[in-house]
Amino acid sequence: MAIKWLITGGCGFIGRNLVKNLVEQGTHSITIVDNLSAGTRDDLKKVCDFRETKADRLRRDATRVDLVIGDIIDDELALGLCSNTDIIVHLAANTGVAPSVSNPRKDCISNVIGTFNYLEGARVNGVKRFIFASSGAPIGECTPPIHEELPAHPVSPYGASKLAGEGYCSAYFKSYGIETIALRFGNVYGPFSSHKDSVVAKFIKRILSHKTLEIYGDGNQTRDFIYITDLVSAIFSAALFSGIGGETLQIATAKETTILELVEALEAVVELEYPDIEVSYVCSEPRIGDVKRNYSDTAKAQKLIGWQAKTGLRDGLKKTINWFFHQVNSDA
Repeated sequence: MAIKWLITGGCGFIGRNLVKNLVEQGTHSITIVDNLSAGTRDDLKKVCDFRETKADRLRRDATRVDLVIGDIIDDELALGLCSNTDIIVHLAANTGVAPSVSNPRKDCISNVIGTFNYLEGARVNGVKRFIFASSGAPIGECTPPIHEELPAHPVSPYGASKLAGEGYCSAYFKSYGIETIALRFGNVYGPFSSHKDSVVAKFIKRILSHKTLEIYGDGNQTRDFIYITDLVSAIFSAALFSGIGGETLQIATAKETTILELVEALEAVVELEYPDIEVSYVCSEPRIGDVKRNYSDTAKAQKLIGWQAKTGLRDGLKKTINWFFHQVNSDA
């Protein structure tokens, strides 16, 4: 089935994996808008052939990928790009807790106004399906597992901005009938994450560089680590399943992993090539905005879109490390 996709942030980690998957299906028209802050043209070239163009010159041909350089806070650009579109996948954002703590205004403008712009683009242009990339951050501190009915009490500006995005998605479904679906991603890892500063990518890069792994706090803080192909599968399912407009879904593995357990899993995968991994505790206290425990109940996603994660942590880490290893060798 040929679908006209608009993907914001398509040059980033998740975006490139999604684009690669759609291109391999061979039937879709894909338009990407990206300001190249978290990915480059060369990064995109590694997953597909594309044409760089302007918003007013889009042809949206089947099996074609068009790249438009621009920022999601440009409201006029959003209105133009959303025309003649079937599905919007809104991935572009100011990502991460730490950057939001250091610059909350930038986080708000990008994540709140940027999301609003593309919801408005969907409303004005009659786009029926809008997928919003959220996270568990809106919930804040709680006793996990996180589920969709928990009250939100964000502890970071990032969590607050994502909560605002979820709120606008709900409002645009109720007021205008746009089938918005907010997907709360777990901690995503996998190939094409070399620009990310999340814990898995950071640890792998330090291992390959023979550097010490730095842990904030005591290492017993927990996260729900989801492999990228499982996440892409969830996005695709959410984009196509009917009758789920206005919903919020936890997209993770429903497994709780401490940072120390993550280190142990990495050590097991690389023990032959990198047998002497060193760990240091750089701070006795966790970073501002971080939560102690975080993992998800994914029963609702399984019920509504028939989705659940399939990749175990060790298998996913092995695939990710192999990709990083090949990248290092190819750049040598």
